[in-house]
Amino acid sequence: MPRPERPTRHTPNRRTILAGLTGAAALTGCRGTTTTHTSPPATTDGELTSAYWPGVKASWRIARPSATPKALVVALHGFGMDGPTMMDGLGLADHVERTGLAIAAVSGGKAYWHKRRAGMDTGALVIHDFIPLAQRTTGVDPKTKVAFLGLSMGGYGSLLLGSDLGPDRVFGVVAESAALWIDPGTSAQAAFDDREDFLAHDVFARTDVLSRMPVRLDCGTSDPFIAANRAFAAKLPTAKATFDKGAHRLDYWRSHASAQLDWLAALT
Repeated sequence: MPRPERPTRHTPNRRTILAGLTGAAALTGCRGTTTTHTSPPATTDGELTSAYWPGVKASWRIARPSATPKALVVALHGFGMDGPTMMDGLGLADHVERTGLAIAAVSGGKAYWHKRRAGMDTGALVIHDFIPLAQRTTGVDPKTKVAFLGLSMGGYGSLLLGSDLGPDRVFGVVAESAALWIDPGTSAQAAFDDREDFLAHDVFARTDVLSRMPVRLDCGTSDPFIAANRAFAAKLPTAKATFDKGAHRLDYWRSHASAQLDWLAALT
């Protein structure tokens, strides 16, 4: 299948990517669909040290239902966020009891979830260190498949890590407002080290493997990444694509969390 043409409009820059995250630390009053419980869901916080990110303690937060979880969902945050902030900002823990899913979010810095020249590989940290930790913490069988749910930088990361693990280990991928670029010349400066790094981690070149697992794409029609997300959906017609009203903002992401997790739960 031919590669999508380079979009001529809506090329996001770093300021645009961060625009939806303004005030992310002050999360009260965010709009969106949540589920109310008589008691708060069980959450566990911690820090992870890893050879894949030397000298850093990566914070994480895990939420699990009261019963043994059906499966594990790994949440990958966007640029300028961290794991616990994403968990709180999207209200992900509010959905674990209803869906029966455990949700685990780890901090990955700004490295776009893949190996970088500076010496970190936060994608490998997720696969080799965090997923086993989350499975032990939640009681999820390590032999079962996992799912990824990511936004912006994490939406790209979910597609990337989903394609790395493949359909034998992944039961679903949700990529929301995914930070996608069609060619190296349009990507954000922080996203890749150089052209070779872009090409080695180009999810447009991984649609064959992604077509063999359930993939959901959500993106607002006012999001600067909408053109690239539409192009990706065209190259991955097996994906469930929802392009609706909204922008690259926390309220859009929070309002879609319930439907996304219900979709993943239905796959288990």
